[in-house]
Amino acid sequence: MLAVVFFAAVTLLFLDFTGTLHAWLGWTARVQFLPALLALNVGVVALLVVLTLVLGRVYCSVICPLGVMQDVFAWAGRKRKKNRYTHSPALTWLRWSVLAVFVLALVAGIGPLVALLAPYSSYGRMASHLFAPIYAWGNNLLAYVAERVDSYAFYETEVWIKGLPTFIIALLSFIIIGVLAWRGGRTYCNTICPVGTVLGFLARYSWLKPVIDADRCVNCKLCERNCKASCIDIAHHQIDYSRCVACMDCIATCHKGAISYKHPAKRAAAVPDEAAAADGPSDGGRRTFLTATAMAATAAALKAQGKKVDGGLAVIEDKQVPHRAVPLVPAGAWSAQHFAQHCTACQLCVSVCPNGVLRPSTDLGRLMQPEMSYERGYCRPECTKCGEVCPAGAIRPVTVAEKSSIQTGHAVWIRQNCVPLTDGVACGNCARHCPTGAIQMVPSVEADPASPKIPVVNEERCIGCGACENLCPARPFSAIYVEGHEVHREI
Repeated sequence: MLAVVFFAAVTLLFLDFTGTLHAWLGWTARVQFLPALLALNVGVVALLVVLTLVLGRVYCSVICPLGVMQDVFAWAGRKRKKNRYTHSPALTWLRWSVLAVFVLALVAGIGPLVALLAPYSSYGRMASHLFAPIYAWGNNLLAYVAERVDSYAFYETEVWIKGLPTFIIALLSFIIIGVLAWRGGRTYCNTICPVGTVLGFLARYSWLKPVIDADRCVNCKLCERNCKASCIDIAHHQIDYSRCVACMDCIATCHKGAISYKHPAKRAAAVPDEAAAADGPSDGGRRTFLTATAMAATAAALKAQGKKVDGGLAVIEDKQVPHRAVPLVPAGAWSAQHFAQHCTACQLCVSVCPNGVLRPSTDLGRLMQPEMSYERGYCRPECTKCGEVCPAGAIRPVTVAEKSSIQTGHAVWIRQNCVPLTDGVACGNCARHCPTGAIQMVPSVEADPASPKIPVVNEERCIGCGACENLCPARPFSAIYVEGHEVHREI
């Protein structure tokens, strides 16, 4: 039940295009292990470590959305064939090799590789690029029906592919992880996932864990055949706790009460079978109470902390993305380097951006990490959504007043694209909509006040919001575009 609650809450963060749920459920993203680590959220990391040292890998079975998604596929696989698993030796060399590569990529700032291996980021890409469009289409269908009965309970939202490479990676990840889980349960968690390897090492020393009572065990192998982590070796009455995800399926499966969740040092004295049968529900009750208490404490602590045609006459040509020497990253990112080192490319900021400004980068060095572009909208000075939802500290929260004074880039005018010079008509769209008054219209010929007026940019006042670029009528490339800054500064 707790796993379903966490899974639904995290998924809704990516599906909610209204941006209203983050005030209530945003903490479920901040409790994820890697984002908390990158955000230097010591309290969350310490809490997860203590949780693992006490209860085992409950993070993997309850809190991690990718882990719960694998359980859904595994459940579907069990519908096809019961008692389908078997014990398999741990691929220790592969687990630690992947972890070593992950740590090196993290230290070296190779963001795409980190994003590819991080479990929360993998699920975020699936939710944002696969699940969210389906959710939005369903909403649009309801909006269409509601409109026919004069109801405005729903409104239509635009559905578009924000980044083709990221979409393909999300689709392949969904298929590969889904097939692995459907066939072998937690194969991905116990061979590839770096977070699983770290928590697995800690779980070996957990205070409470499933323990097999060899005196009661009849070697029926039901527990082994239902262990989705393939970590129970019933022949030797042993459990590999580094791979055990504390799902407790083995306890529920055992008909003899031979497996209990307790501290291994506490060996119970021999009791009659009737007493053993009576102990079963008690162990289950204690397990439920301990898990629920720990999850409730985690939640409480972290919540405290933390148009298509021109007048119907002609089709408007879509804008093309200009080449930017420096990518644009949101206010609150401080610098392009800070953003690249902390961003896990989970796509949460992309999902909640109400103006269609953020989308995954297609550049190989920053693949999947969000960047700003202004073909569909501009970064409104009053919007601070991305900083509010970022769980990894890549985009720090800023106030509206602070955002209005942070310079993320500056506008650059392209003379050969400007409408007053190419079409001989007055424009001034960029100057009218600039929120900081950084653009002024001046005569194109200094000695002739009647000559067509062109924009002049005051780079000291420009904050790089992109209103000028987005609202410029020139097609396919705007006559004015925003160049990013490596390091942001306040003006």
